[in-house]
Amino acid sequence: MSREPVRLDLPADHADLRHLLVGDEVALYGTVYTMRDAGHERALSYIDLHNRLPFDLVGQTLFYAGPTPPAVGRPHGAIGPTTASRMDFATPQLLRAGITVTIGKGPRSPEVVQACRNLAVVYLAAVGGAAAYLARFVTSSEPIAWADLGTEAVYRLTLRAFPAFVAIDTYGHDLYNPSVVLR
Repeated sequence: MSREPVRLDLPADHADLRHLLVGDEVALYGTVYTMRDAGHERALSYIDLHNRLPFDLVGQTLFYAGPTPPAVGRPHGAIGPTTASRMDFATPQLLRAGITVTIGKGPRSPEVVQACRNLAVVYLAAVGGAAAYLARFVTSSEPIAWADLGTEAVYRLTLRAFPAFVAIDTYGHDLYNPSVVLR
């Protein structure tokens, strides 16, 4: 018996996230911001200088992706998740600063798992290698910062039924390491 994906409207508040459990399939609707390695470094520098996140990112979702240039009839070309662990150096600090959801692929560090539990936030995994397919679920794309970073610039995307899975829930359960449950 298959279940329908859980609809998650973004930005999501902590109460919405508490209902999600590891392994749940979700369909994402709403706004996300792309950010990869170089963007994370700039965001940390911004926080160090201004003591806050840039671009009103509090309560928002970071999607670890770099969209390719626009395709005919679409706001961009392919867009798929990048390896999330590359952002682990910055994730706990960004979560403490107010990010509520991250989207990527692959496992996360124990520090990120602990931060998700402590801050009641989630990490969602999207299927890697399916960037052309996932592009169908993005209805708009707008660059908002750091254009000099090319594909690593920050983009605001609007998603419609974007498929993902809960990989780390607010309780510290980890899809990639199910034998470890944080207490």
